[in-house]
Amino acid sequence: MTDPDIRAALLDAAAAHVPFDGWSAASFDAAARDAGVAPGVARALFPRGAVDMALAWHAAGDAKMVARLEETDLSAMRFRDRIATAVRFRLEATPDREMVRRGVALFALPQHVADGTRAIWNTCDLIWTALGDSSDDINWYTKRATLSGVYSSTVLYWLGDDSTDHRATWGFLDRRIDDVMQFEKLKARARDNKLLSTVLAGPLAVLGRVRAPKKGARDDLPGHWRDQT
Repeated sequence: MTDPDIRAALLDAAAAHVPFDGWSAASFDAAARDAGVAPGVARALFPRGAVDMALAWHAAGDAKMVARLEETDLSAMRFRDRIATAVRFRLEATPDREMVRRGVALFALPQHVADGTRAIWNTCDLIWTALGDSSDDINWYTKRATLSGVYSSTVLYWLGDDSTDHRATWGFLDRRIDDVMQFEKLKARARDNKLLSTVLAGPLAVLGRVRAPKKGARDDLPGHWRDQT
């Protein structure tokens, strides 16, 4: 099997153990055993064990969301509804809420907070990119930071939602996006206000120099895993 095949087999096998043992060494070892993958190979693919496996599982959900967005015609929707749809697609790409709950617990640990934050940021970056965002200034960052807050709070609400078809979650999501839209309107009014625009001229000039990161990170640096297939 190729590396992607082995990763997929390990993630599939983990689904039987994570809901009970969390994203732990026990789940990692059991997944490798059930998938028939040698421990050394499993560690080569997931050097930090269950942590890297959990991140790979999250990334697989991101991929499902992007694929569904690419297959869906969103042109007739308002932009705020496109964002809501993307977040909903991401949650619906998750087959087991208990695995998400276990992931939230894992990435709440101090040593893994940075990994969890990066995973959420990447999800939101994929959403904005899929929706055609072309910003290359400070807005690139603020869009993803704002959506990260909306996404994170919606996930936590969704984990405790027992309403039919998660209707309460979708209502919560709509309200959070409405809050963001109100904030964007306030920002626009501030820019149009002559007094405020004069007071903020200095800070805005500095922020105006901020640029989005360049695409295409180098893959020839130490520590980079590159598939040979």
